[in-house]
Amino acid sequence: MSARLWPASFGGRPTGERLERIRRSPQYRDGAFRNARPVRMSGPFEMLPMLRETLRRADRLRRAPAGRLPLAKPAAVTGGPPASGLRVTWLGHASVLVEIDGRRVLFDPVWGERCSPFSFAGPRRLHPVPAELSELGPLDAVVISHDHYDHLDMPTIRALIATDAVFAVPLGVGAHLERWGVPAARLAELDWHESADVAGLTLTATPGQHFCGRGLRDRWQTLWASWVVAGPEHRVYHSGDTGYFPGFAEIGERHGPFDATMIQIGAYSSEYWPDIHMTPEEGVRAHLDLSGGEPGGVLLPIHWGTFNLALHPWEEPVERTVREAGATEVTVAVPRPGESFEPATGLPLDPWWEAFAVRPAARRCAPDPSLNARPADG
Repeated sequence: MSARLWPASFGGRPTGERLERIRRSPQYRDGAFRNARPVRMSGPFEMLPMLRETLRRADRLRRAPAGRLPLAKPAAVTGGPPASGLRVTWLGHASVLVEIDGRRVLFDPVWGERCSPFSFAGPRRLHPVPAELSELGPLDAVVISHDHYDHLDMPTIRALIATDAVFAVPLGVGAHLERWGVPAARLAELDWHESADVAGLTLTATPGQHFCGRGLRDRWQTLWASWVVAGPEHRVYHSGDTGYFPGFAEIGERHGPFDATMIQIGAYSSEYWPDIHMTPEEGVRAHLDLSGGEPGGVLLPIHWGTFNLALHPWEEPVERTVREAGATEVTVAVPRPGESFEPATGLPLDPWWEAFAVRPAARRCAPDPSLNARPADG
C-alpha cells in the first residue's frame, strides 16, 4: 500500500533527506534500526496465546481498577511556578509534565481515549485525563520517546500544534508529525547522543532497548530513545519504553546526576517480550545505574495504571516498585494521575491504589511506603 493511502493515524514514511540521514545512523544496519544487542520478543502470531488469556474473565478483572480512580488537578493548572525550580506532574501512563528552571516540557502526551490507530478498537483508558491540554498552559517542548500508539497519539499532536512548543523526536519520527501538520521548523529530530537547545534547556536523545512501528510493515524504520532534559539548575531523565540494558550506567555518567528519573515499570512479560519492557525490579535497578549505583534522586514510576497492555494485575507494577525501592533505599514518588510534586520539598507516598486493586484474599498485603518517606517542608 502506498504511504499516501495509509490512514493518517499510521503516520508518514521517511523519505528524501530524512531517509538518507536514517541510513547514515550508526543505529541503522541492514535496512533497519537495531538495538545494541539482540532482543527477545514474540511475533504477531506467537502472541495468540496471550490474546486468548486476555479474554479470561477473572484475569481481566484483575487487570483493571475496581472503581473510578482518584484524579488530582495538576499544580501547573491550579498554582504558580514551582518554588524549588523543579516540579513533576504524572498525567497517566508515560505522559509527564516537567516544569524545570522556568521552562515547561511535556513528555509522551497521549490524551486519546484509546492507544490505537482506530477510535473503535484497541486498549481504552482506565481513567480520564486529569486535565485538558488547553489547561496546561504554554509549553516550550514536547518530547516523544518513540512512535507506538501509547506514546505518540495523532489527535494529541495535532492539538499541540497550536502551542509554540518545539517537538523533540527520535530519528525518523518527524515523518509522522509532518504528515499531521507539524511544521518542519518546529522539529528537533535526533539520533542517539545528539542534543538540541530549546528555550535554554538541553534536550538529549539517549539510548534505549525497544522497537518501533505503527503498523506491521514499518517496524524498525524509526528510532526509539530515552531522553535527558538539562536546565541551568536541574536535570531529569525519561526512559520511554525500554528493556533493562547496560547503557543506563553510561547515560548516568555522561548526563547525570538527575534530580528525578521517570522510569517505565509496567506492561512487562517474561514470556512474550522480556527484553523490551522492564519489570519493576529492573526499573529500580535502572534508576540506581543512572545514579552511579547510589539511591540518587527521586524515581517516578511511569507506564502503568492507565492502559491495560499486559497480563499482570493492574496494581502489581507500583507495588513491586515500592517494595524494591524500599529494599534498595531508593526514594520513590507514587502520585495519583494528575498529581504534582517538587522533589526538593515533599513527595506523594500514600498507597492510594490499594483501594482499587482486585486481588485474592491471600494477596491482601500492602507494601510500606514509609520505607521511602521524605517529609514535606514545613
